[in-house]
Amino acid sequence: MTFQRPTFRHPDLPPNSAGYNLRDYEGGISTLCAGCGHDSICGAIIQACFELAIPPHQLVKMSGIGCSSKTPAYFLGKSHGFNSVHGRMPSIATGANMANRDLVYLGVSGDGDTASIGMGQFVHAVRRNLNMVYIVMNNGCYGLTKGQYSATADKGTKSKKGSVNALESIDLCELAIQLGAGFVGRSFSGDKKQLVPMIKAGLAHKGLSFIDVISPCVTFNNNPESTKSYHWVREHSEATNTFDFVPFRQTITTEYEDSVDQEVRLHDDSVIHLHKHENTPDVTDRRQAIDNLEDHKAEGVILTGVLYVNPESADTHDILNTSEKSFNSMGVEDLCPGGDVLAKINESYR
Repeated sequence: MTFQRPTFRHPDLPPNSAGYNLRDYEGGISTLCAGCGHDSICGAIIQACFELAIPPHQLVKMSGIGCSSKTPAYFLGKSHGFNSVHGRMPSIATGANMANRDLVYLGVSGDGDTASIGMGQFVHAVRRNLNMVYIVMNNGCYGLTKGQYSATADKGTKSKKGSVNALESIDLCELAIQLGAGFVGRSFSGDKKQLVPMIKAGLAHKGLSFIDVISPCVTFNNNPESTKSYHWVREHSEATNTFDFVPFRQTITTEYEDSVDQEVRLHDDSVIHLHKHENTPDVTDRRQAIDNLEDHKAEGVILTGVLYVNPESADTHDILNTSEKSFNSMGVEDLCPGGDVLAKINESYR
């Protein structure tokens, strides 16, 4: 038995604008359960990076511990990567980002890895607005330890073999908006049409892009009583918007026939083109975004789509006024300029 992915692809498949083929963005063969939503998310990441023509060696993928944190092995096999300890991915990502700001950072986590043991790490990465895409593969349970409820499991839900969950759930999207994330979205692993452009928009956004993806656990949490099951999500979800992401290098030609359009231009002139319902709140209004989530939650509906965008978001480097030159490219004279410079800095604080 082999866990190496076949390298053959149809010779006529066109490369992207950077000259890379789709297989350059793939990884090893998945060892997750057959039908796991996490595999669909991996496919969406591969497709998004291919369409954006990000050179694989320019991307860094980070993860913690859990079923979701295994997935970086299944995509972008030619990228940099680091699998950290449980819940500590944001710290590793922060350190790497401070050392080299010129790379593209993608963090993958789970609802346990983020909302339980890693909650403190998650909170501070968001409030610092670290320049990275942070994807949570959210199945409402601990898949590696036999299906116990996670902190995102909805109150009153029931897993395949468990009792009814009596604890309130943590809404990571609402928390991310409150803490100052510049881009927040929610999607479903079974909706690749929505998820791929969402990941593309998150990669183009400057600052922390948080994407919560409902990803049913087919082994422990895919029964009708679970609010994270395929059936329940399909029956109780509502897309707040459909959208196109247009990179800055392309001409904007998208047109919509009905309802309301909203165009959000990012810092690099990329565009998120939203097609919304008549009464959908402005996604650039943080207060309205939180109210919108709460209103739908009260109705028992999962809201998907782009939930909040701050087009003028400032990332950690802007906030801390760090050097525009990456630390890993600095010499000794830059990092250790001498005692006179240190004395001058100390004097400025007196």
